[in-house]
Amino acid sequence: MTILEQTVAAIRPADPAALAAARAHQDSLTKPRGALGVLEEVAVRLAGAAAVSPPPLPAPAALAIFAADHGVHAQGVTPWPQEVTVQMVGNFLAGGAVANAFAAQVGASVTVVDVGVAADLPPTPGLTVSKVAYGTADLSVGPAMTAEQVVAALEAGIAVARELVDQGARCLVTGDMGIANTTASAALICAFTGKDAAAVTGRGTGVDDETLARKVEVVRQALRVNGLPGGRESGPAAGPASGREGADGLPVGAGSFSGGLSGGLSEGMEGTPEDGRAVPPLEVLAAVGGLEHAAIAGFVLGGAALGVPVILDGVIAGSAALAAAALAPAVVDHCVAGHRSAEPGHAAALDHLGLRPLVELELRLGEGTGGLLAHPLVCAAVRVMHEVATFDSAGVTDKEA
Repeated sequence: MTILEQTVAAIRPADPAALAAARAHQDSLTKPRGALGVLEEVAVRLAGAAAVSPPPLPAPAALAIFAADHGVHAQGVTPWPQEVTVQMVGNFLAGGAVANAFAAQVGASVTVVDVGVAADLPPTPGLTVSKVAYGTADLSVGPAMTAEQVVAALEAGIAVARELVDQGARCLVTGDMGIANTTASAALICAFTGKDAAAVTGRGTGVDDETLARKVEVVRQALRVNGLPGGRESGPAAGPASGREGADGLPVGAGSFSGGLSGGLSEGMEGTPEDGRAVPPLEVLAAVGGLEHAAIAGFVLGGAALGVPVILDGVIAGSAALAAAALAPAVVDHCVAGHRSAEPGHAAALDHLGLRPLVELELRLGEGTGGLLAHPLVCAAVRVMHEVATFDSAGVTDKEA
């Protein structure tokens, strides 16, 4: 089996016995039942993922910032020049970004991964070079990646997850950097949820109304030319559109991604085109995703396969998680939504995944910032399970007794 196949095969759904034990333990603690609200749900979720109650403390945390460039930048979807991607990589490595400050606050390590920056980066401590390509092709005129590139990016993300866990990380946090990557995120969210582009495309770095309108149309065009749902202005599509003829490097159909990928890895997502062919999730990801989206999807799969919880950041991570969940539905049991960003597509992605965000602060920065802010909450939720006394052990009368 390939690395991707091995990883998907290793992912297990939440353990029912551990879930039940965690809920029972929560109810036995010296507090009113449900008094900790969402934190109780988080602790139970992590117990199910770890198949043990109480679950292991999710610390230390490791942030991986996956960086890549996008061909769709040429369509004027953002006023920021493309070279900002490589410049921000340098800023991360120098410790000068918001993600660095937040990581220092919560004691998380920071690893920057070049999976598709449109420049060569010199060897630097903290940098992992896993370059698949010098950016993607323009998704608005055809597939952003080839079949080989999307698998390579996924497996690069898996490799980073494995390395960080081998180094002692017990919680993984997703991070990203890529000018124009919210355009690809919106297209992925449309494709996996069937939502209309106007409903899930946001202002990203703060574009004006004219640029936002252009961005929405670029997303629709990308979906149309790649035969995916959401490309028509009339409203949300019921499923992937039909009629894609195929393109160089990305033939249509599950067989396009043979390369050892079979079964669940080439099965379709929700919805079926008029010709009866469901669009395989790898094909969706290759058509309108970014190299960092694919790598983050692999990172999430890799963490889940190792039984390590993954805190998702914002809309980039949310769209990547949709791809990961399409490949391995049980991966969602191993994820925690760190926050809900100001990007409208993020709420749609989280709703589709069935995840409830821990923090809502109108963040729209990316980098892993929202996930890092949520990490102390996740740790606190689990620490309660380990350290708070039960009614019996503390000699406190339970009103339910």
